[in-house]
Amino acid sequence: MNYVGRSVLRVEDLPLLQGAGNFAGDISLSNQLFMRIVRSSLAFGRLVSIETEMAEEMPGVKAVWTRDDVGSIGPIDFRQVRIESLLDYRQFILAKDFVRYVGEPVAAVFAEDPYLAEDAAEMVFPDIEELTPTVDAAHPEGKFDDVLGTEAALIEKSYGEVETAFQDAHHVVEMELAVGRQSGSPLETRGLIANYKKDEDLLEVYGASKIPHINRDSLAKLLSIQSERIHLYEGHVGGGFGIRGEIYPEDVLVCLAAIRLQQPIKWIEDRREHLIAANQSRGQVHKVRAAVDQKGFITGIDDEFWADQGAYVRTHAATVPELTASMLPGPYIVPSYRSVGHIRLTNKTPAGTYRAPGRFEGTFVRERLIDEIAKQLKMDPVDVRRANFIPPQAMPFDRKLDAIGTNVVYDSGLYESLLNKLLEHVDYAALRQEIDARRLKDEQVGLGLAYFVEKSGLGPFDDVLLELDETGALEVITGTASVGQGVETILAQICADALSICFDKITVIHGQTNRITRGMGAFASRVSVMTGSAVHIAANQLKNRILNLYCEMVKVDPDNVIIDNGVVQCNDSTIKHMTFSEIVKEASVEITKTGDRGKVLSVQSEFNTSHMTYPYGVHLVVAKIDKETAMVILERIVVAYDVGRSINPLLVKGQIVGGVAQGIGGALLEEFIYDEGVQPLATSFMDYLMPTVTEVPNVEVIIREDAPSETNPLGIKGAGEGGITGVGGAVANAISDALDSTAVVNHLPLSPNRVYDLLKDKGPVAEESKVQ
Repeated sequence: MNYVGRSVLRVEDLPLLQGAGNFAGDISLSNQLFMRIVRSSLAFGRLVSIETEMAEEMPGVKAVWTRDDVGSIGPIDFRQVRIESLLDYRQFILAKDFVRYVGEPVAAVFAEDPYLAEDAAEMVFPDIEELTPTVDAAHPEGKFDDVLGTEAALIEKSYGEVETAFQDAHHVVEMELAVGRQSGSPLETRGLIANYKKDEDLLEVYGASKIPHINRDSLAKLLSIQSERIHLYEGHVGGGFGIRGEIYPEDVLVCLAAIRLQQPIKWIEDRREHLIAANQSRGQVHKVRAAVDQKGFITGIDDEFWADQGAYVRTHAATVPELTASMLPGPYIVPSYRSVGHIRLTNKTPAGTYRAPGRFEGTFVRERLIDEIAKQLKMDPVDVRRANFIPPQAMPFDRKLDAIGTNVVYDSGLYESLLNKLLEHVDYAALRQEIDARRLKDEQVGLGLAYFVEKSGLGPFDDVLLELDETGALEVITGTASVGQGVETILAQICADALSICFDKITVIHGQTNRITRGMGAFASRVSVMTGSAVHIAANQLKNRILNLYCEMVKVDPDNVIIDNGVVQCNDSTIKHMTFSEIVKEASVEITKTGDRGKVLSVQSEFNTSHMTYPYGVHLVVAKIDKETAMVILERIVVAYDVGRSINPLLVKGQIVGGVAQGIGGALLEEFIYDEGVQPLATSFMDYLMPTVTEVPNVEVIIREDAPSETNPLGIKGAGEGGITGVGGAVANAISDALDSTAVVNHLPLSPNRVYDLLKDKGPVAEESKVQ
């Protein structure tokens, strides 16, 4: 039986359905203390002093820490896109001389009870001399404090003859576009539990996620201890989306306190804390122009953008603007291209990644530009896209750009073919006629497309350890992590096929740094590509070892032997068959270890690559505007996505539909708004609006496997982010089509107040997003 390609039900779900999940909030250790963070109430100011005596005198309070107590701990370092000029903008675990955003940790309270810790935190009084904050990343560069300027770094990407392209252009289309600040807002807020075992000199950390091995090494460096002295354990995770699993100041404080106070420390943030202190994202303003010929072919794109980094540069460093600049040309040829990205500091919550970081923004910009070209040249937007697609014979296509340390080389793609399949699915001509007929009846309804190229499978490596015991049970031990994407299911499917054993015999272990030496974790849609390939390689190696052992035991030639459902069989019926269990029991050599599971036959392997894979897709949206309320009603969403090879179509569809739901939030509702004093105005779900089932229609998903990747043995391309990538662009293009006027749709999210302005034919860019 083949498991790869089948919609096997998730094996992870049973404990969750039974209410037996093991989230950070579920973990309690005896004699634990609870941490509560005292946060700045001002966006920018000089930290004069902190009064802690009243809090320290409260019964049950073990300690109150300020900057003086953690002075030996350095700033939290980057793990991606290291740019030296960003080093001075890193964040310390407690504010030192300045506070730079509302929500910045100023002090930490440790108490016997979480409510007592919260009460004691109210008795800590920071004395802050308020200073004038910076609110707009697009304002001219200025001073951020006594030493630093507001421009932390410049991202520059280019190829071709950009100036010549614009000089020779038949037509030039220019736009100013903006994407508001948003975040992944997972169901579960951040949390961590740490326990230091002094007799073993071992720090145990529970609630880790996403990148356990990387975070272990980062913590070791910050705490000045050896990595081997830290064990991270991953439990269940209530959503990741790029925001969870990074090293934050609170994580370091929990671990440091466990060591110093010699008691377990538990910290779970509340929702308000999460909305003001966890990484935010998006927040870009673009001035972009395209040079085109009379047939709509784009000869050049020139883009300048401003990325609102917030008050500090956290672990992702320049990842988001780097990906925006590198991936903006998308599926189109674009012979000449230039992008200049300004990483600007403001006094807002620091920014990081959010699902499809940089690509959601870049796709919105590029696809709005495509539709504006069509509008000005009086062409069908479909025809403009067709005129610009990279043809199949050009693959692999060197984009002549680099992103996060690797050259952007599209591995494979049938871009026009996928678009044609989507148009055939919806009967584009008939759908267009239907929409035109409704408009004659005074309905404001429109159709929008957005095509995108994603990136996935970020290397450079992934390790896997397989352990087969005497019962025939197999453990697949990985350095990856589960953030809800179905890791345990798909890795078991891959392993079962490679070994020809029953899926139910396999247990996937992840997120435990004491079980495997190294691992890269789960981010950037890399698990199916990287970990999946490592599992495939290791399983084939284990299969060969089993075959060799069997042949030695029964004295036959390997060419006459097969494996079927965990049984090794010889085509000579007189020679006995043997199960995996029997082979492990009888083996006298090749056994790796013995222990609680008896004899264990193991193989450790890895998959290495310097290339990413590039899945691609297209979104189609039909949207209607309610003229009375200015609400946008999404009537139809169709997503066609080529993932190279689908390990589990059911899970791929789930990833796409979930991504679409988040994309709808980003397109219509979600935005972190700040006032002129940079006070956050969206500090609960009453103000930071999330989509509900009312806003999310049935999503039609077309999964294609027409262009497998040639960069990994399974032909896989990651599927985790394509659901969200094109939503903003497609929704915006649908609204623009529905308006059919001089109003320019140029700012996400398209909240009712923005749509109302568009209906009044004002078409403004919000004040904080105007580029001066």
